[in-house]
Amino acid sequence: MVPLPWSYVRSWRCTGCGICCVHYQVVLKFDEWLRIVHKFGVAVTGSGLNKLYLGKKPDGSCIFLTKAAGMHLCGLQDMKPTACKLWPFKIMRKPRYGRSREAIFNYRGERFYVYIDPSCPEIIWGRPTRLITEKVIPEFIEIALGTREKQVYSTGALIPNLQIKRRFSRRPLI
Repeated sequence: MVPLPWSYVRSWRCTGCGICCVHYQVVLKFDEWLRIVHKFGVAVTGSGLNKLYLGKKPDGSCIFLTKAAGMHLCGLQDMKPTACKLWPFKIMRKPRYGRSREAIFNYRGERFYVYIDPSCPEIIWGRPTRLITEKVIPEFIEIALGTREKQVYSTGALIPNLQIKRRFSRRPLI
């Protein structure tokens, strides 16, 4: 599906549906790949022509995806790749998917083109709310720029991080 401009989105929030973790191949930056390989070994990653990826289970889902209590949970919360943090949003310096006027988002004196993947089921279409314009989109831009790591508005609200760490960590938790 072709991404659509952010200005068509009334609101969005991650509910842990897992669609992004099942249907998409996660491209890793080299430093992200190194951190993951250092902690979990090279077997949890894959490679293609000039790209590094998170590994997949036989069912096609991300190797770090766990399902518990009806939610899909990420085993990489403490080192989640940028591609995962940004999905379903795409932050760009130049328009790529058309409708550039609707995709423009001015942030701290800079112009960005923000699109959203319409395959995410948690999108509520309509006129953007203050939350999406004042909190969600700026947080995604900061993550894309590398000026923010911690997610507040751009991730699921209920993440039992301790259970996830226990399942994937090589070292015991204290």
